Amino acid sequence: MAKSSSLNVRVVEGRALPAKDVSGSSDPYCIVKVDDEVVARTATIWRSLSPFWGEEYTVHLPLDFHHLAFYVLDEDTVGHDDIIGKISLSREAITADPRGIDSWINLSRVDPDAEVQGEICLAVQMLEDVRGCCLRCHVLQARDLAPRDISGTSDPFARVFWGSQSLETSTIKKTRFPHWDEVLELREMPGSPSPLRVELWDWDMVGKNDFLGMVEFPPQVLQHNPPNGWFRLQPFPRAEKDSGGSLGALRLKVRLTEDCVLPSQHYQPLRELLMESVLGPAEGPRPPLLPPVLVQEDAASPLAVLEELTSGDCRQELATKLVKLFLGQGLTGPFLDYLTRREVARTTDPNTLFRSNSLASKSMEQFMKLVGMPYLHEVLRPVINRVFEERKYMELDPCKMDLGRTRRISFKGAPSEEHVREASLGLLTGYLGPIVDTIVGSVGRCPPTMRLAFKQLRQCVEERFPQAEHEDVKYLAISGFLFLRFFAPAILTPKLFDLRDQHADPQTSRSLLLLAKAVQSIGNLGQQLGQGKELWMAPLHPFLLQSISRVRDFLDQLVDVDGKEEAGGPARALVPPSVTVREGYLLKRKEEPAGLATRFAFKKRYFRLSGETLSYSKSPEWQMHSSIPVSHIRAVERVDEGAFQLPHVMQVVTQDGAGALHTTYLQCKNVNELNQWVSALRKASAPNPDKLASCHPGAFRSGHWTCCLQAERSASGCSRTHSAVTLGDWSDPLDPDAETQMVYRQLLLGRDRLRMKFLEDSNMHTSLEADPEQGSRAMEGACTDALARQREAAAHLLEVLADLDQAHEEFQQQEQGKVVWGPLRP
Repeated sequence: MAKSSSLNVRVVEGRALPAKDVSGSSDPYCIVKVDDEVVARTATIWRSLSPFWGEEYTVHLPLDFHHLAFYVLDEDTVGHDDIIGKISLSREAITADPRGIDSWINLSRVDPDAEVQGEICLAVQMLEDVRGCCLRCHVLQARDLAPRDISGTSDPFARVFWGSQSLETSTIKKTRFPHWDEVLELREMPGSPSPLRVELWDWDMVGKNDFLGMVEFPPQVLQHNPPNGWFRLQPFPRAEKDSGGSLGALRLKVRLTEDCVLPSQHYQPLRELLMESVLGPAEGPRPPLLPPVLVQEDAASPLAVLEELTSGDCRQELATKLVKLFLGQGLTGPFLDYLTRREVARTTDPNTLFRSNSLASKSMEQFMKLVGMPYLHEVLRPVINRVFEERKYMELDPCKMDLGRTRRISFKGAPSEEHVREASLGLLTGYLGPIVDTIVGSVGRCPPTMRLAFKQLRQCVEERFPQAEHEDVKYLAISGFLFLRFFAPAILTPKLFDLRDQHADPQTSRSLLLLAKAVQSIGNLGQQLGQGKELWMAPLHPFLLQSISRVRDFLDQLVDVDGKEEAGGPARALVPPSVTVREGYLLKRKEEPAGLATRFAFKKRYFRLSGETLSYSKSPEWQMHSSIPVSHIRAVERVDEGAFQLPHVMQVVTQDGAGALHTTYLQCKNVNELNQWVSALRKASAPNPDKLASCHPGAFRSGHWTCCLQAERSASGCSRTHSAVTLGDWSDPLDPDAETQMVYRQLLLGRDRLRMKFLEDSNMHTSLEADPEQGSRAMEGACTDALARQREAAAHLLEVLADLDQAHEEFQQQEQGKVVWGPLRP
């Protein structure tokens, strides 16, 4: 039984931050760490004491983590960045409320003695001899200690306390992965039993030594289960001082999702029920208008229950899991058709169709992101890159025009509002033109599954609203998803759609907002033009109206597709192996020369990653390139900064046909790019066998490893690998078992309601016949038959959920039976 764990983190905003610059402001950004490893860095918000970030991250974790930390820093152009404060959340604090954390939290000061990390390996024995009781503490090694010296390493030694006695190990210079292998013996002194405490310190020639962490074991543990193994280092126990808000606060949303995933066969009955939900209605013709009772006939199906239960963020997460589950089965077409038909049947006003965040709307939205992201990148990236690189000033709203700013740019005196408006209009149409041209010319590049889904959507809407006055509804249904929920949000926030590595600055953000509004107006087919508060957009209306007719033709061509999506079949990859999932310039270390005078040199190369290869060349257009088969990758890990005296370096460890290991070192521009490349490479190589359990986070230089100082190049790794720690995004691989497990958990929330509604409500049958004007006998018969089918479906679903409950209980009992009670950890 595997354990699935994911951490959802949203850094929303800050308030009342202290000023760190002479200007009386700060340039704050936030670093997010999971167990002392940086997983994300927000954008820098310049000149603000109340920054808004709105950045969201999902981190997949295979093992239980211990704590999550947020550090707020002030970016400085010269010198080191200033630390403003931190927030530390333990795993217990996050899981105290199943809904997670969503609140303002005060920043606290950073205490160096509390900034500990790493583990220590100990083997303790309690011995008796003629002289009394003796404690033998074998201090073997430590790993991943905090760097305390300017070189990015430490000079660690261990100090062992038992009662009034203490002994020290030797000091190992310049390493975060020391190997002592020393045995320290301490004699018991008269008095009550004493705990064992092992402290790690960084030795300094000048000044006091720096604390690295400690572990402590109470007397009863020493007597009954003497410590033997790896133990996580802890800070000195002390109450955390509350700054009282003097350092400001962050608004955070944090939620931990943990679950145990059973073997696949246990989920098959629930998967079959889900598939039957969408395949059942597809058998035979469907009338365009159904009686209200028959519309609700499948109210006891799993999808109908989920639709009723979920809301908000939970609905979006569920929609993603359902889309991926049906993608793996080759049934996204029937799935989306089922949800949209239910929604359309309930809609009486076509102007409100798909405007709410229903399960149907969210599922279509997530489907586009999962299937259409490469298409989106191909369509929008060139223009988005132009906007970021050119940084032109554009503004149509007279209330927001900065005439002085325009004068500073042009050096031609203060222009009038009319001049600014005309210049901005020319720039906007200069960007919008290529966007519209690319979109309307992209029919052949749109994924076939998206085109089929839009075709089914259009047919469904045409059946429901066939009247001539509703001619536009069939277009608006598609453009509402494609333009309003896909293209426009990607233009507004390119970073969230992986179009850019960083958020835009305020000026570029305003330009993107104007472009997004224009694309949104085109997606609305001009229905809102000239209405509302944004009449200042009027100069752009002629261009928008000209584009609308082209968009109609584009939508007609988009749904003009033959063929049906394959039903059933084995699960397949979300992204085809040949598709590039990440590309860009990286610095690659040249192969190490054989001579004694080893020099490390990094050369700029353009890398492309697909599910098959990691290839690189001098430039994107360069014909000759080298490649590394993804199937050869055995580990992808970060490299200590001290290995090459360079930041943001990662290593890709591969194995050739002869079994020999080779390491390729790559340097990224920043920590976010590093995290994204590491995550993408780990996902691409996830199916590979024989993954390495450990590796060296340093480099082999001058006859030894820079991390652990071992002299053999073939020495086993000194640090654990983290192959399953990845960032969640649209390219996450399909996992039918984990997806079905999440659906099962959601269904459990509505089990009691389902039982009461269909199996225990005795008034349900009589309510159908309460109104003498209800209808004919035929309708009454149809109602009775529908109710009987609902009861049968509800009973079947409850039975499947009960079987899964029992399977989870049995596996938990098996796991508890395997537990061997070992040493208690502090």
